[in-house]
Amino acid sequence: MASLKYSAALTTLIAASSAYPSPYQPAFSWAETKHLIAFGDSYTYVQGTHGLQNYSFIGDAFDFGFSASELLSDRIVQNLTATAEGGPNWVEYLTGCGLKPGLTNPRECEKQLWDFAFAGSDISTEYTPLHHNFTVSLVNQTKQFQLYANPVLSTFVDPAKTLVGIWIGINDIGDSAEYDVDFPTFYNELMTTLFQSVQTIYDLGYRNYLFMKLPPLNRTPPNLIRAAGPLPNATMVDWYDQALSNHSTVFHEGHADSTVMVFDTTTFLNGVLDNAAEYRIKNTTGYCASYNQPYIVSDPAMYGCQPLSEYFWFNTGHMTSHTHKILAAEVEKFLDEQ
Repeated sequence: MASLKYSAALTTLIAASSAYPSPYQPAFSWAETKHLIAFGDSYTYVQGTHGLQNYSFIGDAFDFGFSASELLSDRIVQNLTATAEGGPNWVEYLTGCGLKPGLTNPRECEKQLWDFAFAGSDISTEYTPLHHNFTVSLVNQTKQFQLYANPVLSTFVDPAKTLVGIWIGINDIGDSAEYDVDFPTFYNELMTTLFQSVQTIYDLGYRNYLFMKLPPLNRTPPNLIRAAGPLPNATMVDWYDQALSNHSTVFHEGHADSTVMVFDTTTFLNGVLDNAAEYRIKNTTGYCASYNQPYIVSDPAMYGCQPLSEYFWFNTGHMTSHTHKILAAEVEKFLDEQ
């Protein structure tokens, strides 16, 4: 009788551990991940043949819906202007999808990249205004995914082998930098709204999440707007990062079958800036003013610039593709260790 009780208890334990993975039975494996679904802003967006030029992979606020054929015929574009970095960005380096010049079919990548980030996006117009009337905020990116993308992707994407990557906040913290608010409270309100959108994705069956902390926005090159002093400052960046970490923890505690990972982008990239020579970066405080000129990659000297790969910053708000490559390598190492 004792052995029967033991067997029943063991069966119950196995069933429970399958539903709620313990640290000893991780549900997430980057090596086995086949799909990355991305949301965010210009740091994450990739150009698509059915997207708005310079802003999205597919659609915009005025062209919000799309058909299955439109999504499946969409191709990732790779050229100087197809990202905000002058070349591949972190999600492309991370997946290896969309790296080659020209067009890439996401379905032909070993790790498929489905990118719904929109350049210029904030979390919600509840807190900050749209950059343009065609901008798709983060909350609307997830609605767009729920209504139009997931019904298509769910026919061949396995949620158990999918990572949802979210990098948002660069515009939110910048656009609100001079608000007359208590910033820790304000950032927590932003996170509450962000994780309501995460809940939308969770309800569709996705369980693996990667959240990225902010880049060191207090160290971006100066521009005319911020000539008097950089905002947001390091303290504000830290407050935002802490709010993200806290809400990520709370989300995981309420969703025990999820894997929630937060990458400390801020600390890592500050380390790159402080030890630039180790990463073959020679300029950490400026950028090439001709970054968007047609021959800037092949002949930067024509414009009085160093090779773009020697700069940390691509312009006053974005990092170079080289910096994104460095970041992606560290993120991949981080994911491998989970």
